[in-house]
Amino acid sequence: MQEKFDLIVIGSGSGLDVANAAATQHGLKVAIIEKDKMGGTCLNRGCIPSKLLIHSADVAEIIKHADTFGIKVDGFSVDFEKIIERVNTITDSNSNDIRKSYENSVNPKLFAKECRFIDKKMIALSGTDMDDEEIIITGENILIASGTKPKIPRIKGLQDSGYITSNESLRLKQQPRTLTFIGGGYVTCELAHFYGSLGTEINIIQLEELLIPKEDTEISHRFTEIFSKKYNVYLGYDVESVSKSDSNTLHIVAKNKFSGKMLELNSEQLLVAVGRVPNSDSLDIKKTDVKLDENGFIIVDQYLETNIKGIFALGDVVGRYQFKHSANNEAQYAYHNMLVADTKKVPVDYTAMPHAIFSSPQVASVGFTEQQLIIKGIDYQKSIYPYIKTGMGKAIEDRDGFVKFLVNRSDKKILGCHIIGTDASTLIHEVLVAMKAGDGTVGGIAKTIHIHPALSEVIARAAEAVDA
Repeated sequence: MQEKFDLIVIGSGSGLDVANAAATQHGLKVAIIEKDKMGGTCLNRGCIPSKLLIHSADVAEIIKHADTFGIKVDGFSVDFEKIIERVNTITDSNSNDIRKSYENSVNPKLFAKECRFIDKKMIALSGTDMDDEEIIITGENILIASGTKPKIPRIKGLQDSGYITSNESLRLKQQPRTLTFIGGGYVTCELAHFYGSLGTEINIIQLEELLIPKEDTEISHRFTEIFSKKYNVYLGYDVESVSKSDSNTLHIVAKNKFSGKMLELNSEQLLVAVGRVPNSDSLDIKKTDVKLDENGFIIVDQYLETNIKGIFALGDVVGRYQFKHSANNEAQYAYHNMLVADTKKVPVDYTAMPHAIFSSPQVASVGFTEQQLIIKGIDYQKSIYPYIKTGMGKAIEDRDGFVKFLVNRSDKKILGCHIIGTDASTLIHEVLVAMKAGDGTVGGIAKTIHIHPALSEVIARAAEAVDA
């Protein structure tokens, strides 16, 4: 069986927006291929379920520190099963609703099957059953939005150890007594906050000298200090082997790359979070002649088109910014650029692309880090303003949080802003608007009247401090 389409979309995350618009607004014949749950990584294995879980951790932390504010709480208990059930009920329901809306749709047409390229614009579809008939579909335009998956390092004994990744961590039936993480990036820090706040003993084995090392160095240092007081953090260690005892306890052996000191830990559960790799390997993309980089990410131009005309890609599989909000942004450009002549294509605007880490403390960032500015030789000024020097900062007793601005010395344009502390993911949006839609300077923020004593005053104070 063979069928021809105007557009084929691989993946049901942000690619769905493109598929729907092409079918409903332009009347194109569209196919959607999704072998897994509808809604992509964000809805099923990423930002949505993890943030639902993390809110339970945030509530637990508030209870733990209630005595700071004169509220005595005589302990609390955790219904771990109920927390997990609530999260999965919400995400599974949303995913199922999306699937139901497409199951009877003629256009776009959903193929809930695995796929692989067999030629430049020809795709073979097959089910999990051996008896399923193979379907061949072709498309004038193809959009690859197949996402990423957890990267698994080569460690002796790891494959047979029963380790988990972030995928499984969101659906554990029982709360582990001890949980050891390999890796110290944002996935580890968010999940460590969730499990640790609920009472699990946390070990973090990090190869680098700091946690979240890609953040601005001052943010990474402060964050590492805070986390090291809460959890067992082992910096500079490379895991050499993992083994399982008769009691199913995991034994982890690591070596410090600086001192040579050995580390041995026993843990009920082991979670690997050392990065993500693109889902390009299972698609047999080599049959298309589409170029990949050394890590398997699809190479696209400024219009999101690959080296093969008519084949586009967006989102995590491209590897530019692995955030859902970036993929949603790219979807708008991919939709436009696939349907217009080459002379009318529009390059993707990534101006003021932010990100946040929903741990405790929260971290939010946009633009350059200070270490990047130093490497680039850009002349800059910086200001740092602590939460505790504001009215609301005192009210909530946030003694660790601060806002850091990096601005161009000559024109005061914001080069970067980095926040650690309460509601950092919300506070940074004032900076994003200034950078994206305003004049891009700290002056606009400093001159804006801020509600006193709202927490957003810390942004204004940091902006004012640039010239202080």
